[in-house]
Amino acid sequence: MVQITASEVNRLRKQTGAGMMDCKKALVETNGDFDQAIDVLRKKGQKVAAKRADRETTEGTVLAIVNKDNNCGVVLSLNCETDFVAKNENFISLTEKIINLALDSRVLDIESLKSHSFDDTMTIGEKLLEQTGVIGEKLEISNYHLLQNVSHVTAYVHPGNKLASLVGFNISFDGIVEVGKNVAMQIAAMNPLSLSEADLSQDIIEKELEIGKDLARQEGKPENMLEQIAKGRLKKFFKENTLLNQVYIKDSKKTIAQYLKDSHLELSIVEYKRVNLG
Repeated sequence: MVQITASEVNRLRKQTGAGMMDCKKALVETNGDFDQAIDVLRKKGQKVAAKRADRETTEGTVLAIVNKDNNCGVVLSLNCETDFVAKNENFISLTEKIINLALDSRVLDIESLKSHSFDDTMTIGEKLLEQTGVIGEKLEISNYHLLQNVSHVTAYVHPGNKLASLVGFNISFDGIVEVGKNVAMQIAAMNPLSLSEADLSQDIIEKELEIGKDLARQEGKPENMLEQIAKGRLKKFFKENTLLNQVYIKDSKKTIAQYLKDSHLELSIVEYKRVNLG
């Protein structure tokens, strides 16, 4: 029987994040072969993942970051089963490494991200499987968005790492950092459905009109007035649920559209993303 040293166990633990006993067992099983031991730990993760495939991953960590040029950003949610794991420093560090890899390579979508290299030994998807075996919980990337090809991107992560937003602008100017932060916080706090009413789907508009009619009917309004009343309520819906029409949370006398205009006459929002845990 091959003698397994503490330094070999520690090396495998640092490489995989697995517990000391799991690492020792894997090395014993493989007669000290380091690469085979990694495979053993991965297979353990696959077995745990199969057993927990139907579990809900409603906890996790949501992060958003931008590159040093502030013209590209990503937002990502790595989910797990319990808040206990979500708050663990190793889990947060894993999320941070994945999102940095995603930003550096400008990965386009979740499937591409899972197949992206985590290190010289495995992909991100394989790393998540491995960590499933280590942690004992189902792990999955539930949301991921890349925002690029804009002049300036701002990221905002709400305290607690459960909510984050990205917003991209058409121009960059001296005050864009403050404006970007304020708009990103607005998006996080007010959860707009779209940038403007023009971006809302017709299905949502028709649904809101029907709701407006039903409410008016329940209130005893005349049948010939229902359409007009519903259109009036739809305007209120636009104001509350489209970003440009929302009241600016830091100045109730302005809409976001007015705030942008006051900040710079040519400033406009190109795109935004908001990710909330769950």
